Amino acid sequence: MPLKASPEDQAVLLDLQAIDTKLQQLAHRANSLPELATIASLTAEAEEARLAGVADNGALEDAKAELKRVESDVEVVEARIARDTGRLETTSSVKDVAGLETELAALRKRQSDLEDIQLGVMERVEELEAKARESNAAYDALRQRIVEAESVRDAALGSIDGEREHAAANRSTLVQKLPEDLVALYERQRERYGSGASLLQGGVSSASGVRLNESDMAAIRAAAPDDVVLCPDSNAILVRTAESGI
Repeated sequence: MPLKASPEDQAVLLDLQAIDTKLQQLAHRANSLPELATIASLTAEAEEARLAGVADNGALEDAKAELKRVESDVEVVEARIARDTGRLETTSSVKDVAGLETELAALRKRQSDLEDIQLGVMERVEELEAKARESNAAYDALRQRIVEAESVRDAALGSIDGEREHAAANRSTLVQKLPEDLVALYERQRERYGSGASLLQGGVSSASGVRLNESDMAAIRAAAPDDVVLCPDSNAILVRTAESGI
């Protein structure tokens, strides 16, 4: 026995289908916000900037460590120069004087070489500090742009959520007014075929956009007004009105 439902209840299914279509559109809007692509792109850029910053900061730390080592070597040489100079000033041994002068000459040469190295490392540290600052600033700027894009996204999603809640509330109100077996059939057809209800207007099914052939129209004309008829093309519940052309 075919399912029965009053023409009025069947007509309400069109409103239900309109709400479900609206909910699908809202879901599509939520999933295709331009900010989502922007955030994804900026996040990828930010990760590249972060990695560049890690490399630049690592190089800077290595250079600073090298500078500390050179400074330590300079201090050692300076201490030895001061020690040998003091010994030179107090010794009366010609042999010791000659030895100390030779050693001081070597130490001063070493000191000069170390100071040249120290100057070069200091210049490299300054360059790496500038580069690290640029990398860190680039990363921070990208993170700020991400925060701004997320704010716009959240505002858009909030608006969509408001529309979705309103539509869902209206949907619930409609469902409560309809027979359970009619709603169950509508939900089943919508889940399987994409549309649960279709308006027959001028012999054309709104769900498929196809004009029904004469044999299908003859079967529909033979159906009682409270028979629940399925569209032969879309498999949605076919809602008949005075404009259906039957």
